[in-house]
Amino acid sequence: MITRCIIRKNEYYDSVFLMRVAKQIAEQKGVLQAATFMGTEKNKGLLADIGFESGEISSAKPNDLIIAIRAENEETLSSVFENIDHWLNQGLEQIGATSCRTLEEGVAFLPRSNLAVISVPGQYASREAKKALEHCLNVFLFSDNVPVESELSLKEFAREKGLIVMGPDCGTAIINGIGIGFANLVRRGPIGVIGSSGTGLQEFTTLVHRFGSGISHAIGTGGRDLSDQVGGITFLSALDALESDRETRVIALLSKPPGSSALEKLIQKIHLCKKPVIACFLGLKYQPTHESIGCKLVRTIDEAASLSVQLETGNPPSLSEKNHRELEELIRQHQTAKRQEQKFIRGIFAGGTFCYQAQQILRDAGISVYSNVPLHGNPKLPDPLHSIEHTLVDMGADEFTFGRPHPMIDSGLRYERILAEAKNPQVSILLLDFILGLNASPDPAGELLPAIVEAKHEAKKHGESLSVVASICGTENDPQNIQQQIKILEESGIITFSSSAQAARFCALLMGGS
Repeated sequence: MITRCIIRKNEYYDSVFLMRVAKQIAEQKGVLQAATFMGTEKNKGLLADIGFESGEISSAKPNDLIIAIRAENEETLSSVFENIDHWLNQGLEQIGATSCRTLEEGVAFLPRSNLAVISVPGQYASREAKKALEHCLNVFLFSDNVPVESELSLKEFAREKGLIVMGPDCGTAIINGIGIGFANLVRRGPIGVIGSSGTGLQEFTTLVHRFGSGISHAIGTGGRDLSDQVGGITFLSALDALESDRETRVIALLSKPPGSSALEKLIQKIHLCKKPVIACFLGLKYQPTHESIGCKLVRTIDEAASLSVQLETGNPPSLSEKNHRELEELIRQHQTAKRQEQKFIRGIFAGGTFCYQAQQILRDAGISVYSNVPLHGNPKLPDPLHSIEHTLVDMGADEFTFGRPHPMIDSGLRYERILAEAKNPQVSILLLDFILGLNASPDPAGELLPAIVEAKHEAKKHGESLSVVASICGTENDPQNIQQQIKILEESGIITFSSSAQAARFCALLMGGS
């Protein structure tokens, strides 16, 4: 095994682009690990944490590109570095790069633009977002590690100028039919949605599409917007925007539990809204009445999508592809094949919202689970790398993405976790999610399928029956070919569902929950 790092001075690329380049390099034969980062202090710390340390790295500046590779031998390492411009240029060709290097050049190149997408290291994100707002541009702020004080300042400034800041740490939006970040290809339509979660927005928009309706706009807010520190500024501004939008006839709100004062401000705004509103607050400690909150309340994302379409069309849509008798037969078959000691469920998620929602559904069924991102009342997993009893893990959390691409881009860590969980004779069910769409892996099912097949084979060899349950988030328009993704999973004995809530409910029934 051999390691080498190089520094490219004053060569800036955004973090999403670099994640994809690192993934492509890591897939080459003989490459054990690849990391591509800008030389911020945090990134240099991350490189040290995963074993890349050198005096050259420590001297890198925030605008310097660091490329660090660990390979099986010198020949492989030299080959990769000799072709490093190929990997960088190939990535630029895929995204259709222009020659613009600054915000000012971009505005001059596209003078009628009204939105800036910002993906720079967190310490510079506020400055660049402020510049965009000063140029009267709305902001999609993909960057994370932005202090909450900076977020509040940016959003207050945006509100004064009649603009919206989506983020920080905003993963998904669809504006005027254009997907930003991790978004799916869905039809235009009369339903608008505001969400603090990227995967929550993805599932909602894809389900509305599957129900035959469409999305006017999907506005991400970032996970902290409905905290009492920020006060829901983007939620409130987005609600005003959708209410005044002629194409939007129904509005949905998706969030984890809001802060009490932020929720009160939102309730006041909802009461004044002239369009029907549906709200889904996952994991809320108490469930307010419809009258007190001024809108229709639902428990899960698929219920929010279904009710939104029903309010718009007058007809309740149906999601389930499996009827009651089929589900009963599946449960009977899988329960009969279990050994007595097989009693635990292990969820391995790319989508943090899906992990959170599954905890809520299992809790409603009387099943408490450990998690690295626990729902209120659930125990926190002491070590995210090791499961305890019933465990649901968000593999997109910071502890898993330090120095690595997000699991929606690179399934490597999920692959390893599947194999590790299958070695435990007490594990009965694996619960997974597969997320399609723009910027996601080109073949998420294909990447994990070998691990799933090996896990099921290993269990069978020891006289155990491992049930694998999966949700698929996507549409027929997404580049990954959703029908092919479903086909290769089901042909390998994996039980698939069209929503993460359905998959979690099935697991609860399979575990004997109420």
